[in-house]
Formats: sequence, C-alpha cells, structure tokens
Amino acid sequence: MEAFAQVAGSDTLRRAQLSFGLIWAGECAVMVALGVVAYRDGGAAAVGAVTAARMIPAGLVAPFAAALADVVRREFVLVWIGLVRAVTLGTAAALLALGGPVGAVYGLAIVATIAQTLFRPAHSALLPALCTSPQQLTSANVVRGMLDAVATLGGPLIAAVLLATSEPASVFGVSAAMSLVGGLVVLSLRYDPPPRARRSAAADGRGLLKGFASIARDRGGLLLITALGSAQTFTRGALNVLSVVVAIDLIHAGAAGVGVLNAAVGAGALVGSIVIFWLRRRGGLATWLGIGVALWGLPLVLLGAVSQPPLAIALIAVIGFGNALIDAGGFTLLARLADEAVLARMFAAFEAILTLGVAAGGLLTPLVIHLLGLRSALVAIGCVAPAAVAFSWVALRRLNARLQVRDADIEILHHIPMLRVLPQATIEQLAGALEHAEIEPGRAVFEQGASGEHFYIMEGGSVDVLRDGRTIRTLGHGDSFGEIALLRACARTATVRATADEPVSVSILPRTAFLTAVTGYPASATAGEQVVADYLARDARAASPAQPTRVK
Repeated sequence: MEAFAQVAGSDTLRRAQLSFGLIWAGECAVMVALGVVAYRDGGAAAVGAVTAARMIPAGLVAPFAAALADVVRREFVLVWIGLVRAVTLGTAAALLALGGPVGAVYGLAIVATIAQTLFRPAHSALLPALCTSPQQLTSANVVRGMLDAVATLGGPLIAAVLLATSEPASVFGVSAAMSLVGGLVVLSLRYDPPPRARRSAAADGRGLLKGFASIARDRGGLLLITALGSAQTFTRGALNVLSVVVAIDLIHAGAAGVGVLNAAVGAGALVGSIVIFWLRRRGGLATWLGIGVALWGLPLVLLGAVSQPPLAIALIAVIGFGNALIDAGGFTLLARLADEAVLARMFAAFEAILTLGVAAGGLLTPLVIHLLGLRSALVAIGCVAPAAVAFSWVALRRLNARLQVRDADIEILHHIPMLRVLPQATIEQLAGALEHAEIEPGRAVFEQGASGEHFYIMEGGSVDVLRDGRTIRTLGHGDSFGEIALLRACARTATVRATADEPVSVSILPRTAFLTAVTGYPASATAGEQVVADYLARDARAASPAQPTRVK
C-alpha cells in the first residue's frame, strides 16, 4: 500500500494517473470493438490489415509530434490528446450507428490511434517531473501498471457487455466520453516544470531525431529495452489477431469472447501489479522486464494445445501478468536512463518502434495462420519473445548492476540541500553525469584564484579549506564544496587540499550539469544562492584565525 500512498499523497500524481486510466480503458474497449467490426468485414486478414493500418501511421507520426512535449508543458499535450480522441471516436460512433461507411470508421480510428500513441510518451515523460525520488517514480510506474491492468480488464469487459447487448457503436461512444474526461482532468497541474528546450531547436530535423539517437547511443540500456520491447509488441500485434480467431474459431465463444480474452490480459496484469508491490523494493528492474517479455510468448506456445475456454482464458491471463512486469520495470528504466531534455522524444521514438512492431505482428499473423494453421502459428509466434530474452539475459544482468551504481550516486546527491529539492528526472541526470575520483594525501583539489569547472561532494577522507594560506575549515564525509565559483561566475575563493593523513574520495559534477540543474528550478536556485550568501557573510565576519568558517 506504500506505493499507493506515495501517489495518493500527491494531487498532481493522482490526476495524472486518473487521466492515464480513463484514456487507456477507452483504448482497450475500442480495440475490441474495432476487431469485431473488422472481422465481420473481412475475417482474420481484415483484422490484421486494420491493425497495421492503425499502427504504421501512428508509429511514423508520433516521434515528430512528440517534439512538442519537450518544448511545452507535457500535461497540455495530454489534454489535446484527450480532446482529439473524444472527437474522432465520437464521430466514429455516430457513423456506425447510422450505418455509415466502414472505411471512414477505420480512418477515424487511425487518427485516434496516432493520438493514443503519443499519449504514453507524454505521460511517461511527465511522471518524473512530478516525483522526487527513484522510489516514488517506481511507485508511480507500479500504480500506473496497475491502472493499465484495470483498464485492460475493465475496457474489454465494458466492450463485451456492450457487444452482447448492443452494437460496436456504443463501445466507441463510451470510449469517446472516457477520453474527454481523461484529457480534462489534467488541466492546470501544479508542479515545477523542468527548463524546456527552445521550440526551434526541438522542431528542426536533428531535434526530431534525438529520441532515436538517444536510444541508439545507449546500447546496454535504452537500445536493449527497445529491442526486447519490439519482440513483445510483435507478439502483441499477433495477439490482436489471434484473440479474435481463437475466440471465434478455436474456443467458439463468439464476439463477446473476444472481449473476455482481452479482459483476461487485464486480469492477469492486475494480479501481476499486486505482486510487483511486494517486489518493487527488491530492485532488479531489468530482470522483471526480461521475465515479463518472456511471459508474453510462453502462454501462446501452450495455447496451441488447448481447446477449452477456461484454459485459454487462464493462459491469456498469464500474458497480462507479464505485461505488468514490463510496465513497472521497462518504463521506470527508460525514464531513469534517458536525458530529461529529450525524454518525451525518446519515449515517442520507443513507442514508434514498438508500434511498428505491433503492425508487423498484425500483418504477418494471418499469413502464418494460413501457412501453418492456427495451432502451429500459436507455437511459432509464441517462441519469439522468450528467444529474445534468452539472448539478452546477460545484458539484462549488467543493466541491473548499472542501476545499483546509479542508486548509490542518487543517495549521495540527496544529501546536498540545494540538490535534494530537485525533481527525480533532474536528479537522475545529475547522477548520470557524476564522476568519481581519489585525491592523494596533501594534494590540492583546486587552488585559490583558479577558474571553477566542477562541484565536489566528499565521499571519504577529509580536506582543508585555506584562504590566503590560512586553514579556515576542515570538511569530511557528506560535505560539499566548489559552488561559489560556479554560481557567482568568479574565480575560486579558497584552496581546497586533501589532508596529509589519508587519500580523499570525491564525487564530481561538471559545471554545465550543476548549473543547469541548480539554476533551472526556483527551489534549488534559491537554496544555492542562500548557501553562497551564508558562506560569504561568514567570511566577511571572520576577523582572525580564531574564528574559522567555511569558504570555498
């Protein structure tokens, strides 16, 4: 319950999570209704074609649209997404109710999907700005994973009930209402947004591609997660087709059975989210991700030997369990590893690649079914995700070790008053820029009058602070120094030298990273200026060597 408490205690997180739950539930309901409309229109091939037709444009457009979320407040993007989906889905509902052209419904669904594809990147980029620690960010993603599970369960169940009692038009109408409320609920969020990039810099060609570039650069982190996510979403695209064919042709559950199978994914995800509440303090996010991806495929292999509806529903629920692990592990890792300045673009690039994976799965699955038959197709497609995880397992373990080092660095930064007030996304960036060094006994870290290029945090040992050759203070573990020259753009006001008895261990922040973080937020800028003013005031009052003070 602590994860819920961390989210419930923040008005901004509560509203952001409510927005996610409503919009995602509406999307899950629409997916069921659209699958039924397509199957009635042209069978499994039509379901696959509609899946690809929705996903390919969304995957191509989303990375470019996401640049907007790196130059404006990200909740504004969520509001507009909600409004666009409300209009498009509402219009599609009217067309279906009036017997309008199905092609127009598909076109409106494509526009709604493009907006939906942008929603998760913008939401994922917003969450770190609303959090203050890695633990709170993990809790926020765990809660969002549970909301995803509830939406994946509730949306298809709503669709199943409506399809059993009326027509697909009603599902589209309800989804439109959910999208409208989901967009409006995040209006006027109160939080301290990070400094935004210039709109022209984010909107030019290179700026638009920075999300992809950030993924490509981090082979052992972002690229690894994206590759595994692609295997998972290929299977997800296949499942969009398989769930319809299995429900109608294999277990003979009819159109409502499509909703039941999709709801089973949500039920399994709900159970998985509960398990994650217990696991989240154990670390190992990369391991969760790998297990979750593998669980997207293994149940399909077993489903190839099943004909009974209860067993089919149970196996599909296992896929949902794996999806909960992916949401909690994967999205937390992405938020922690990427540069905040391009966070929305990175998430959009990630979502675009995964969306194209869904399209590929949707397009290829009817062909695989035609060539191999339904049962053999389930086995073949089910092997893709587990094979990807087996190939990546060593890299996932290395990623876990990398995050353990990052967590230790964040703990160091949280002990500095002017830094602990920063949002989690910025603390992550500082931890990524943090360097470590050892200073030999008696050696100067820097000399009075030198230019200031770094900020230092003491990890071990002790240093003497000297002004004009006189020791004015000795610093030890947890102390910091070097901020005056950086914040006041002046020369070093004192010499800092390691004491003669032992080496000194320090963490070092480069000038640019330190200044961008501290001066970019009102709270940290105020805290930093207060620290500098206090130190300089003490220096001015120091009348003799008998009255030491801390000066840097």
